[in-house]
Amino acid sequence: MTRRRDRATVQFPDRDTIVEFIRTSPVPVGKREIARKFGLGIEHRGALKSLLRELEETGAVERGPGRRLAPRDALPEVTTIEVTGMDLDGELMARPVGAAVDAGEGVRIYVAAERSGASRIAVGTRMLARLTRVGTDEYQAKPIRVIEGDAGRVVGVFMTDERIRGGGFAGRVVPTDRRQKTEYRVAIADAREAQPGELVVAEVLPKTRLGLPQAAIVERLGDMANPRTFSLVAIHTHGIPIEFPPEAIADAEAARPVGLEGREDLRGLPLVTIDGADARDFDDAVWAEPAGGSDGGWNAVVAIADVAHYVRPGSPLDREARRRGNSVYFPDRVVPMLPEALSNELCSLRPNEPRACLAVHLRIDAHGQLIGHRFVRGLMRSTARLTYEQVQSAIDGNPDDVTGPLLEPVIRPLYGVFAALNQARAARGTLDLDLPERQVLLGPDGHIDRVVPRRRYDSHKLIEELMIAANVAAAEAASERQMPCLYRIHDAPDPAKVEALRPVLDSLGLKLARGQVLKPRHFNDIISKVAGTPHAPMVHDLILRSQAQAQYRPENIGHFGLALRRYAHFTSPIRRYADLVVHRALIEALRLGEGGGRQEVGALDELGDHLSQTERRAALAERESVDRYTAAYLSERIGTEVSGRIGGVARFGLFVTLSETGADGLVPVSTLPGDFYDHDTRSHALVGRRWGRTYRLGEAVRVRIVEADPMTGGLVLALLDPEERWSTGAVAAQAQRRRAGQRPPPRDRRGR
Repeated sequence: MTRRRDRATVQFPDRDTIVEFIRTSPVPVGKREIARKFGLGIEHRGALKSLLRELEETGAVERGPGRRLAPRDALPEVTTIEVTGMDLDGELMARPVGAAVDAGEGVRIYVAAERSGASRIAVGTRMLARLTRVGTDEYQAKPIRVIEGDAGRVVGVFMTDERIRGGGFAGRVVPTDRRQKTEYRVAIADAREAQPGELVVAEVLPKTRLGLPQAAIVERLGDMANPRTFSLVAIHTHGIPIEFPPEAIADAEAARPVGLEGREDLRGLPLVTIDGADARDFDDAVWAEPAGGSDGGWNAVVAIADVAHYVRPGSPLDREARRRGNSVYFPDRVVPMLPEALSNELCSLRPNEPRACLAVHLRIDAHGQLIGHRFVRGLMRSTARLTYEQVQSAIDGNPDDVTGPLLEPVIRPLYGVFAALNQARAARGTLDLDLPERQVLLGPDGHIDRVVPRRRYDSHKLIEELMIAANVAAAEAASERQMPCLYRIHDAPDPAKVEALRPVLDSLGLKLARGQVLKPRHFNDIISKVAGTPHAPMVHDLILRSQAQAQYRPENIGHFGLALRRYAHFTSPIRRYADLVVHRALIEALRLGEGGGRQEVGALDELGDHLSQTERRAALAERESVDRYTAAYLSERIGTEVSGRIGGVARFGLFVTLSETGADGLVPVSTLPGDFYDHDTRSHALVGRRWGRTYRLGEAVRVRIVEADPMTGGLVLALLDPEERWSTGAVAAQAQRRRAGQRPPPRDRRGR
């Protein structure tokens, strides 16, 4: 039998002793636990209550659920966390999100994988977890459930509103995602001193029965009037990581230049990089010469930054690069896959500096067929950093001081091998879609100068064809040696999508082959027939929509669009993790030294899913950012009349692509000339019931810009119809009512 402690000998603990007990406790504690710890009895109840009240009032501790006490900087016992990666021992790490984000600065959260199966959870997964404190700044998390999607987080603009202000509320958060219609009230205590018009990240709070749902601001990103915030909207909306972990930065900064040992000396070759004028990381350099002999042909070298030498499998740097998957490019910034010490320094093939590379010697015949290849680990020195415009100008007869001396020995041979490769491309029938790309040009102050279609030259195609040849060689080398590899695959189009395409083509008098296996050349036949006609942009777009999405997979099924049996991404390891995986496979298979690695098919399959997803995430974020920049540019041109083409038809209106900027805007169906319109899905048209007026996909139109919202990237347009000029006013009135929160007036019998 245990004897009860003699109450007379108990000494009441001082303030610091109780604070230390609460601080080191793995879970929040109540008065009962404190009394039990120090042997306090009923006679100490008043003193203990007074001391705990004092600790709470001075901010040393705070009360949580059940009136239990925890340090002011402690995380709640049950909170939302996000998986951020693994530590060196393979333990999953996480960070707090939501209301706990401030308290979580500097803490480490380990996910209890053995009890929850969390080892199968991808980086970026959010979950509700129960935390147990295992040290001053360390917690063990036991997952309760995975939180699907990003429903608990919203990126929006903070606005004040007299209808909401008062009653403890500071204002509301209006989401920047146009698909998200719900607005959120923000309490004064949760506003973090946000200013009207400021871009914020907020965590959605538990629902209440009355009024708008509530959210707490957890991060302030800047004034929405500053164009630089447009990229931040996309970054935070899609959860793109910005900051590198200290361990990854330390890895990158510890890297040192390599010597010639174990490498082929390529410093004597006049290799050059050819990139966009705004490029900062140069991961590929090229060179070519005639092969000689009676058969002709070409020798070419494609040298790629040897990222595998610096980023070793399983290192903190590797884990972070894998988590990111790829670099993401915005008009005003780049979110890189690798820290700047590598992406802009040691791995960037800058001119006149020795750089480690993984190079492939290509043997190309006179008809552009790849007839041989050899991979080496090399040391190179770029002769010059050239831009596409410089190279094209030089070959067109206008060389500058840099390209003049390089024209005959370097540039002209590159165009020679390009002509051969282009011949092979045409012979195998590569899908030849012309898809214009928008370019946002910023002034020195960061504001938008203009938005223009990005120009494409033969110099672009030259680099593309050499990169394709190198990628084919990489896929062949891995396949021949039966080394598991991540292939870049592109499946044939879904037959259902092809069948949906046929009626539109039929309406234009175009026939797509039936009763045989479709090849890219069948689509190219259609493209050639509409070349130079008003229908060409629509046909290109429809054919694109019918295609499957390219993916990363360890099982090779070929690349439909490029008409290739084998293809793997090899040429951009600074900005794509998939390329780094291929480098490691080749280094391992060809015994090219350290930094290689073999992965089993199952692991590659999971990795391929992840990298395909990060690629789609990046593409969507980049597109949304350009949409917002374009809307901001056009917001200063409200009322301007511009040309466009109907690029989409829906029951609620027409999507018009503007010719000058490439922006897409909506013409609401309610503003079309007076009639009731039916959506003909087979012919992609809106057809008026009474007057038969038809608006068809691909039709050229004139529109007026009525509304441009930089916050969401949305445009509202009015169709300029010579018979129904009132439609522009109808759109403007509707936009004004929407901003004021009013319902539109009912239509009359003619649908107006």
